[in-house]
Amino acid sequence: MLSYQHAYHAGNLADVHKHALLALALDYLTRKPKPLTYIETHAGRALYDLSGAEALKTGEAAQGIDRVRGWFGAQHPYARALAAAAERGGPRAYPGSPLIARTLLRAEDRMHLAEMHPQEAEALTHALPGADIRRTDGPQMALSLCPPEPRRGLLLADPSFELKAEYAAMPKLIAQLHRKWNVGVLMLWYPVLTSGAQSGMVAALDALGIKGAIRHEVRFPPAREGHGMVGSGLYVVNPPWGWDEAAQDLGKRFRRL
Repeated sequence: MLSYQHAYHAGNLADVHKHALLALALDYLTRKPKPLTYIETHAGRALYDLSGAEALKTGEAAQGIDRVRGWFGAQHPYARALAAAAERGGPRAYPGSPLIARTLLRAEDRMHLAEMHPQEAEALTHALPGADIRRTDGPQMALSLCPPEPRRGLLLADPSFELKAEYAAMPKLIAQLHRKWNVGVLMLWYPVLTSGAQSGMVAALDALGIKGAIRHEVRFPPAREGHGMVGSGLYVVNPPWGWDEAAQDLGKRFRRL
């Protein structure tokens, strides 16, 4: 459970899909002059080095953000987060979702992050001093916080799915969170795999029947021969206005890869 380290996968095409649409959602939410809460269940280290041995070993960033950076103009919220990461860590720095959130949130907004891996949690604390970072089970933290104060806000759940049990657990978690926090934007990321391991979870998510929820998937070539991830999915409850259209536009770009 504590073996996964995202440094090997930072900046891959799944990150591009997830982070671009997360940034758009946060950008929309922060346009209103009301504070909000951001919750993340599997935070990671927030700032990654794409020139590091881990990223170079897999080559996923080279097939990911390095290949498609031109999709995003300078004023796109994802591009602003990329620029902020480069300013902090140099040209090969890449922002994880907590740093994207920190870049786009305002002083009056609240952030709660969970990360159980000791090394990742230490790096996260160094990257985001003063943030509420908890070395605890992320789903349990989320359930304990919801409904949060302020009640407006967004929750991101993006487990590694290294444990098969997570596929069964995530739809149940989303259902519980929606019951407790019916106004919250809930975003669940999941991989699309050649094995089809995600198919049961996807069916369970669709079966929740949450009004207005959107499930958006993109496909892309494997980052290297034999790599099992060939796509990325997001299931979003209470998507902000315009998010679906933005997701469809991004999907068109992925289809041209």
